[in-house]
Amino acid sequence: MRHRKKFNHLSRKSAHRKAMLANMSCSLIQYKRIKTTLAKAKALRVYVEPLITKSKNDTTHSRRVVFSYLKQKEAVTELFGDVSVKIGDRPGGYTRIIKLNNRLGDNAQMAFIELVDYNENYTTDKPKRKKSRRTRKKGSQENNNLENIKLDPVEDTSTEEASAEEVNTEEASIEEASTEEASTEEASIEEEASTEEASIEEASIEEASTEEASTEEASTEEASTEEA
Repeated sequence: MRHRKKFNHLSRKSAHRKAMLANMSCSLIQYKRIKTTLAKAKALRVYVEPLITKSKNDTTHSRRVVFSYLKQKEAVTELFGDVSVKIGDRPGGYTRIIKLNNRLGDNAQMAFIELVDYNENYTTDKPKRKKSRRTRKKGSQENNNLENIKLDPVEDTSTEEASAEEVNTEEASIEEASTEEASTEEASIEEEASTEEASIEEASIEEASTEEASTEEASTEEASTEEA
């Protein structure tokens, strides 16, 4: 009779079961996460966690005990080296089982089993924020509502006045800009007209001087012919 025997045989003989769990333990130590069925993952957790606890005490005896279970020197050195340093402050619970969808074919339930300290998605050092709730009495809430209702039209009128003032200031600035542009245009027109008049006067003076010079030359020529 198998009374009070709760461990799962996994449909295997004891030698086959122990060899399979030893190989899965070595793979878990090496790769830090493996995918298997949910039943094997639960059996592996019971098998490997006492070995991880044994690795915290790095002695020759502990290494020999762990080697008798794992049967691989590389896995033992990895366990007593990197893994033991990583899980040194954790008091148990070194593995995590994450359930997955069922497997195609035999519809077996699959799962990930991983070492907790090597999953960066779940290990966050951010401090937890305390949630603070503010409670108000019903009477104070009603008074606040009434005050808001009373203050709303005043706020509306003030906003309307402010908007009207802004519109007036914008119109005044536009008018000033237009008057300045008109004045600058008039000044430029006057300057152009004055320059044109000055040029006309200079041209008339030059013409008069040339006419006088020509008349004087003609008079001198007539005088010379009379004397001859």
